Order: sequence, then structure tokens, then C-alpha cells
Amino acid sequence: MNGSVFSKIFASFLGIILLFIYPLYQSMERQDDRSQMVVQKSVTRFVDAVRTKGYVTPTMYKQFNEELAATGNVFNIEMVHEHKLYIPVYRDPANPNTFEGKYITDFSNYYTEDIMKVIFPDSTEPDQSESRRYHLEVGDFFTVTIKNKNRTPATHLQDMLLGGSTGDNTKIFVPYGGMVINEDN
Repeated sequence: MNGSVFSKIFASFLGIILLFIYPLYQSMERQDDRSQMVVQKSVTRFVDAVRTKGYVTPTMYKQFNEELAATGNVFNIEMVHEHKLYIPVYRDPANPNTFEGKYITDFSNYYTEDIMKVIFPDSTEPDQSESRRYHLEVGDFFTVTIKNKNRTPATHLQDMLLGGSTGDNTKIFVPYGGMVINEDN
């Protein structure tokens, strides 16, 4: 008798999982996939606009954030501007007449904080002001990396089913960048 009761409880529990919880989990996973696609498209559009125009404006950045917010997730946005430097090679750095006719290529990196200080300064300048444009030069590299900060509904349900935390919240991760091909004059 006890085996019969146990098997009925187990069958009921398995039925609930298969009929309700698993389809719900799959639906939430598809939502994460759709969010990933929206983020990929938004990051690509933003980075390509920066690479083509040669600058970042407050309006461009706000529009980018609005597109990301439409997914219902909270994101960590990391921007990196690698400014290309050409350093002349001298036999004697103190004597400019010893120039060897060669250059070393190096990069000077500027990060999200540096870019944000330019496009969102502590001033009352309007968004369209030239002083609020963060300029890049042809040959520089611009990269944006997006990573979700929040736990998505699929992650919450997975944690509930597995009886603990899955650890890393990252379900949506998009790195994208490239060389600046135009420069705002």
C-alpha cells in the first residue's frame, strides 16, 4: 500500500513538472534568448554608429540605454576607446637628429568613466552641444561589452528547481567593437 501511495505522489509530482513547470521554464529561456538578440542588435547599432560618425553624443547613449531597458533587464555597460599612438624611434631620445625613420604603434585606453565625463559633464550645456561630444579618430578602436546584472526569471526558476543559487547571474553577454572608420571634423 505504501509503495502505491508513493508512486502516485511521484507520478503527480512528475506530471506537474512536465505539464506546467518545464514549459514555463522553456518560455522564460526563450525570453532570455529574445533579450540576447535585442541587446546584440542594439550594441551593434550603437557601436557601428560611433565607428561611422567618430563620436558619441548624449542622445546616442540615451537612445542605446532605452533600447536595452526595453528587455526588462538591468545591464552593466563597459565602453573602451583605444586611441592609437605613433611613437617615433630615436637612437638617443634626447637628440631629435637621431630619428631612425620608424614608429612604434601603441594604444592609450579610455574607459566608460572617461567617456561619461565628456558626454554627461557637471554643466548645463544642452545635449546637442559640441562640447558634450566624445570624439574618436580614424584608426582608434571602440568596444562595448554588455552583461546583465539582474537575475532573469529563467535563472530564478532554475534556482528554485535546483534548490539553490546557480552562482553567476550572467545570461546575456554581448561584446562588440571595431576600428573607427570616420572622424567628425
